[in-house]
Amino acid sequence: MSRISLDYDAFESTPVAEKPFPHVVVPHFIGNDDLKAVVSDLPAMKSGGSFPPEALKLTPRVAGMIAELQGPKLKALVSEKFGLDLADAPTMLTMRGRTREKDGRIHRDSEAKLVTILLYLNPRGEDWASRDGCLRLLNGPDDVEDFDVEVTPAEGTLLVFPNGPATWHGHRQFVGTRYAIQLNYMATGRKARYELRRHRLSALVKRLPFSG
Repeated sequence: MSRISLDYDAFESTPVAEKPFPHVVVPHFIGNDDLKAVVSDLPAMKSGGSFPPEALKLTPRVAGMIAELQGPKLKALVSEKFGLDLADAPTMLTMRGRTREKDGRIHRDSEAKLVTILLYLNPRGEDWASRDGCLRLLNGPDDVEDFDVEVTPAEGTLLVFPNGPATWHGHRQFVGTRYAIQLNYMATGRKARYELRRHRLSALVKRLPFSG
């Protein structure tokens, strides 16, 4: 079992883009060879929705990558990059394997989520040529075509942005396989504690049906 290498240097050297809201996009945060290895190891997620890693049977390679993503190194780099104090922020991580018709609608993430990190684990292929399923960072809440940045959800691309009142995002309707990891650094208030409790409960509920 080989360890997955994450390109922290690329993250450090990528400046924060300010439009339509502060964010960083890092292509190939996971290199091509490592990405192939991860994709071959990913668990089957035959239905839509988010799955806590505790609800899935993970190979040691994928489990190790997830543990590193939740570790102190990435958190420290994100803190420095965006000038945030995340030292005491709990982490919440989920995995997705399929996108449904209802997914991708324009939204902002919960205010309980201080920072959103998305890591895309799909090969670049014909699925994304139509731009359906490509995440768009939007100028407002009303039109998915009114975007400033479009992120192809492939090739180990990493997207990081602090959440705020104008962090609208979404994508055109896409139905099919679309592997992604979402990591959030959470606030410590009541709403965040509720979301973390719900996250843990979801892991328990989903563990049996999706243990394969």
